[in-house]
Amino acid sequence: MKLLRYGNRDMSKTPCVMDADGRARDVSSIVRDFGPDTLSPDLMARLRAADLESLPVVSAEGRRVAPPVAQPRNIWCIGLNYSDHAAEAGLPVPAEPILFNKSSATYCGANDPILKSPKMTKLDWEVELGIIIGKCALNIDHDQAMDHIAGFVLVNDVSERAWQMERGGQWVKGKSFPNFCPTGPWLVTPDELGDVQALEMWLDVNGQRKQTGTTAKMIFDVTTIVSYMSEFCQLEPGDLICTGTPPGVGAGMKPPQYLNRGDVVALGIQGLGEQRQTVTPFAEVAL
Repeated sequence: MKLLRYGNRDMSKTPCVMDADGRARDVSSIVRDFGPDTLSPDLMARLRAADLESLPVVSAEGRRVAPPVAQPRNIWCIGLNYSDHAAEAGLPVPAEPILFNKSSATYCGANDPILKSPKMTKLDWEVELGIIIGKCALNIDHDQAMDHIAGFVLVNDVSERAWQMERGGQWVKGKSFPNFCPTGPWLVTPDELGDVQALEMWLDVNGQRKQTGTTAKMIFDVTTIVSYMSEFCQLEPGDLICTGTPPGVGAGMKPPQYLNRGDVVALGIQGLGEQRQTVTPFAEVAL
């Protein structure tokens, strides 16, 4: 299944499931919204059993694509999780997953603007595979991990490198400005996506290809990440885990390249759709 939502920030959202013909069907008669309080294996089973042809078609025209799941309680991230990106950064391959957080206020729609503060000097991009948790996970085994995953999403883990690397070594500083986590357009369930460790991924800036990669290069795969994290914390329904980026980030280029006002970032992952964002001064956007 593909789950998606439409609606502006200041209004209720319309939860939809994509039918076999690629039309969004309003499932608000089944669930009020997709989010931390409603995601569960039971909900996914009810959505799979629904007669989508009997439900209203929702036109995308003139509508904002909201994140496919309502505001998560937690946004987790894995650092340096692609072997070719670690090589690009000149850093050793981690022995264990590197964990950090993004503020939940970073969460936004797939095509919402990337916000730039006048205090930013090294604004960067990162195409990433995101995991959405569908059932609480605490101290679970590797072979149980997929049962706790609702689905997968496309994410741009936007980063301000000066804040991340030059302001005391706390990565969360460079990862937590509003709109630094465009997510969606869809949540795709594991059964529909297929082999999550064999997905092509890409990112362009102003029409020029910057990142080309594959999830096959992940150092720690999806099930390892979920089981590993559950040793240290409880993963909750709706939680988003950003799983790392392939090479081609601005900071890794020679010389480095960073985003400026008006730049357009487009990105995609095989099976998970595409995003498109414009870099915009944050003072010009109502949050």
